[in-house]
Amino acid sequence: MSQPKSMRLLKLTLLIVLLSIPSLAQSREQRSNIEKDVLAVMTRQSGAWNRGDIEGFMQGYWRSDKLTFVSGDNVTRGWQATLDRYKKSYDSRAKMGTLTFSGLEVNVLSMKNAVVIGSWSLAREKDNPHGKFTLIFQKMKDGWLIIHDHTS
Repeated sequence: MSQPKSMRLLKLTLLIVLLSIPSLAQSREQRSNIEKDVLAVMTRQSGAWNRGDIEGFMQGYWRSDKLTFVSGDNVTRGWQATLDRYKKSYDSRAKMGTLTFSGLEVNVLSMKNAVVIGSWSLAREKDNPHGKFTLIFQKMKDGWLIIHDHTS
């Protein structure tokens, strides 16, 4: 049986609070390096997007069936399903526009986890969609990857 929405929200909030307690062992330099590494992933993503390379953009995401992407009322689970969703929604360069991230705040939670909040916008010929996002990054053997994306 599915949990009520309020219970799922409470669990997510508790998880974020627990993960946001920084490790005392982290030095300022370690935290700065993690922040730089996470932001580098996002820079590569926006570069790929702006070249029209959705698959390149997706390299910033965890290639797993456990990847979670939340947007509006929709929850997409899995890397391939997320890629398919992007390809369906942005099936032309005109729809993709030029992606810009701004107002980025990186919160290093541990040596293996970070949360980024910020804004996104697409500059397109006829409109300028924009919104906010929260990304949960995790350090994997292949580097920092997004494991959870909540975009509005």
